[in-house]
Amino acid sequence: MKRYIAALLLAVFVAFGGDGAIAASNKTVELLPEVELNEEGVYVQPWFQETFLDLREDMADAKAEGKQLVLIWEQRGCPYCREMHRVNLRIPEVVDYIKANFYVVQLNLWGDREVTDTDGEVLSEKKLARKYRIQFTPTLQYFPAELKDDDKRPGHEVEYWRLLGYWKPFHFLNSFVYVKRKGFDTQPNFQRWLQTRAEELEAQGKEVKIW
Repeated sequence: MKRYIAALLLAVFVAFGGDGAIAASNKTVELLPEVELNEEGVYVQPWFQETFLDLREDMADAKAEGKQLVLIWEQRGCPYCREMHRVNLRIPEVVDYIKANFYVVQLNLWGDREVTDTDGEVLSEKKLARKYRIQFTPTLQYFPAELKDDDKRPGHEVEYWRLLGYWKPFHFLNSFVYVKRKGFDTQPNFQRWLQTRAEELEAQGKEVKIW
């Protein structure tokens, strides 16, 4: 079953409290530098992976590093992509958690680069987006840690979960925690899982600003 989730469109500035814990605080946090638009009009983080866009190989490379593949779909002129980069991806704890656990490859919703899908089909980014039914940006697709050699399904059938649109930092970071911990196995509703997660952090004495 596909696990799609609708977007929330507001950002907050926050401080931090551990694994997936972004807690409300008056503490000043030094943000990472802003990134610039590239020639295609999208923001690219320096730690995004540069690959040959063979998704099965990318999954294998991610596994070799003890990580999981994530595809981030963006497009020129996307205001919520801009917010993701200017807010969420400037927070050191968010970036550190993602880099430690995930192998991130960026794709362009309207791009022409060739991508080899997990089923072996070679097609452009924009055709792959249609195949995967990517309609919003940013869209994050989270993949399993490995794919068996005889599993010839396309990527949108292989993926664990996807996150649609812009989410505030606490939600955004914990979407990665949700996948890392396979939270969808016990709670397929991300928002309900997130509420439980917030209660777990509050029980540890951390004040969590979830909205």
